Amino acid sequence: MSPQLVQLQEATIKQYCKALRMPMIGMQFSSLAEQAVKEKKTHTGYLEALLTAEIEERERNTIDRRIKDAHLPRVKTLEEFDYTQTPMVSAAKMRELSEGGYIERAEPVVLIGDCGTGKTHLLSGLCVAACRQKRRVRFTTAAALVNELVEAKHQLQLRRVMARWSRYDLIAIDEVGYVPLAEVGAEFLFQVIAERAERTAVIVTTNLPFSEWTQVIPNARLCKALLDRITDRAHILETGKESYRFRRSIEKQKKGGKATEANP
Repeated sequence: MSPQLVQLQEATIKQYCKALRMPMIGMQFSSLAEQAVKEKKTHTGYLEALLTAEIEERERNTIDRRIKDAHLPRVKTLEEFDYTQTPMVSAAKMRELSEGGYIERAEPVVLIGDCGTGKTHLLSGLCVAACRQKRRVRFTTAAALVNELVEAKHQLQLRRVMARWSRYDLIAIDEVGYVPLAEVGAEFLFQVIAERAERTAVIVTTNLPFSEWTQVIPNARLCKALLDRITDRAHILETGKESYRFRRSIEKQKKGGKATEANP
């Protein structure tokens, strides 16, 4: 076959792949054909390699899109988490949760600890793990969620916005307890969590023990009802009180001081 005919065929294949929205096959069909010849693959084997490349690329794109749509403040994985700095957290437990069974069973996850103890990192890691399973995930802070729902109510869009939140396989609500909630805000938070109870999963992080939640939700009956929904069948994990970030800063300062002493 002449080089001109080969070029024409390759150009035609690329056009067809573009029309069929199979870009990975369009990029790799030539190199995979050469590999198939070297490895003496059958036509079926070559076709399988092409389709595998396309499927893998689509799965990567789906996962990337799920992570982007989750609106995580920073993408952090469980593989990056330093469990030696937070010994109260079990690596085995986090691996178990990362498998996603709690999502299928609609079991809440509650991370309790002071600032800087890794709660948001663990939350992000669980969200990324869920995205890798191609689940629909959404991150928010408690304050941002409440503000969005209050604004939606003012614009007469509350039902639509609530319906959108209910469609996620997993929602992650960070920083519950950092900002006191007005009663209407607390009611909205309760409504979001109550509608997901025993149906879809939620992750919550908080810096307050449950006994102190009335500091941010003054209505005692509403606070009790919210805690009842959050803690029912929940995985409750404590991350401790000593800030990892603060400890890291102190260690850096000590190292810097020693370096200065060694090089006056």
